[in-house]
Amino acid sequence: MAVARKIKTLLTVNILVFVGIILFSVYCRLQDRSEGLAQLVRSADRRVRSRLAKAGTLADREAILQRLDHLEEVVYNQLNGLAKPMGLVEGPGGLGQGGVAATLRDDGQEAAGDYEEYGYNAQLSDRISLDRAIPDYRPKKCRQVSYSDDLPQISVVFIFVNEALSVILRSVHSVVNHTPSQLLKEVILVDDNSDNVELKFSLDQYVHKRYPGLVKVVRNSRREGLIRARLQGWKAATAPVVGFFDAHVEFSTGWAEPALTRIREDRRRIVLPAIDNIKFDTFEVQQYASAAHGYNWGLWCMYIVPPQDWLDRGDEAAPIRTPAMIGCSFVVDREYFGDIGLLDPGMEVYGGENIELGMRVWQCGGSMEVLPCSRVAHIERTRKPYNNDIDYYAKRNALRAAEVWMDGFKSHVYMAWNIPMTNPGVDFGDVSERRALRQRLKCRSFKWYLENVYPEMRTYNNTLTYGEVRNSKASGYCLDQGAEDDDRAILYPCHGMSSQLVRYSTEGLLQLGPLGSTAFLPDSKCLVDDGRARAPALRKCEDVARPAQRLWDFTQSGPIVSRDTGRCLEVEMSKDANFGLRLVMQRCSGQKWAIRNWVKHGRH
Repeated sequence: MAVARKIKTLLTVNILVFVGIILFSVYCRLQDRSEGLAQLVRSADRRVRSRLAKAGTLADREAILQRLDHLEEVVYNQLNGLAKPMGLVEGPGGLGQGGVAATLRDDGQEAAGDYEEYGYNAQLSDRISLDRAIPDYRPKKCRQVSYSDDLPQISVVFIFVNEALSVILRSVHSVVNHTPSQLLKEVILVDDNSDNVELKFSLDQYVHKRYPGLVKVVRNSRREGLIRARLQGWKAATAPVVGFFDAHVEFSTGWAEPALTRIREDRRRIVLPAIDNIKFDTFEVQQYASAAHGYNWGLWCMYIVPPQDWLDRGDEAAPIRTPAMIGCSFVVDREYFGDIGLLDPGMEVYGGENIELGMRVWQCGGSMEVLPCSRVAHIERTRKPYNNDIDYYAKRNALRAAEVWMDGFKSHVYMAWNIPMTNPGVDFGDVSERRALRQRLKCRSFKWYLENVYPEMRTYNNTLTYGEVRNSKASGYCLDQGAEDDDRAILYPCHGMSSQLVRYSTEGLLQLGPLGSTAFLPDSKCLVDDGRARAPALRKCEDVARPAQRLWDFTQSGPIVSRDTGRCLEVEMSKDANFGLRLVMQRCSGQKWAIRNWVKHGRH
């Protein structure tokens, strides 16, 4: 009982201390009191928690801890002048501090709704401080570099549509907190016609009071898409350097100085901060390995292994040459960006513009690099805006880029999307102005780009025909690669996706499945007749024991004949097969095959 009375007395004293702190914080309302109050809270918390070791029962300890947690939260919320009425948190400490994973006890159905609406846990985001620190994942060497005092200023542009308010404001707080004030000219928020009411008045009121004169809000009267929204941000920017970012990022210490230094050394450089990951469900910040940014022949971006010369150098802080960019963040000289044609305004929504910019910069005398000393953490969302038909827009934009910049290699993009080069069913718009830009800038060929910037790309210039392959006996069914781990070609209802991409080469290879695109990906497999099995097989082309087993003769509306065995690829009815149809190798019976698209006409 005596111990309990002591604990009760201690709690009473601490409660009075906390109440005094609250009254003091309300009275002062000064920005610089945050850290001191947080330290008082943590100190008092530690003192009482240390005494809990002497308390009687576990139940008593748990009750006391819950009361302390509540009191700490009350005090912490009092540190948030402008954010508090919106249900948000400012200041140091709290959930997710240091980039650690965070959870909520009541995180359930509402969070699931957030994933559907935002692609991340907005409910949790609202409880994480707008000023939280994240880990410094820069290579050690980066932290020892000193930078000039006369670096150019930067305008930071964030694009958003229907993001959670706390995520947008954390992006703003983070860039302000981690950019030297003499370098940050302004922050520009471009609202691409959001529907969310709180992204109107509440956002405007907050940023104008919290960061008067520093943060501008630009609002599109109609939804333009990410590409043209970024152009609006460029028009509003006034600093000599502009950084474009998604509005769901957090900045690492010292991100700006190395990027600005590289651009001051060469204004034709586009610098990409290295990207780390913010987990969509817990907001934990995870380090990503050093990587360049590449793409496949469908012009979908992806991380790729850094160039061999970077690996051989052994300097993890060195800039990484990159063929293109993932797209969520890049920094560029404002005037140079205008000189080379900005982003293609004829592209719609987003997708492909990041690849097109990489091609254009390199082909037209500039360069693009990932900078490990400059780091930004980015939320990988489970759902993206504008995604009603994002595949269509990505395809459309890819074809625009191919028609302007890829010369004879543009066929690879059509192949990757498994669509014909003539009448592809996609209106990619007028590209005459972009072709004129290429002529005016006296840009190099795409062949030069592949040889000097992206040598890891596989090329398929030996293609005669490609696309869906149908049999006269089962016209609604197409050759299909089947399950990737099955090594067995099948017939499947025609759907036009990449699993039904068949490519017939000048050498006589029949390859099934999506293009391998780069040396980092497995290539499409060869159709093989080994002379023994009744069914054809799929094998890695280089693994076929006798090369002749992978060679075929094929004529449009004619048979497909193995050059090695003379047997034909045909279709037979079978109750045991999927859809009642089976591929077999047998004596030719006159069945005919047709392929959809042609690249070259010749002997085939």
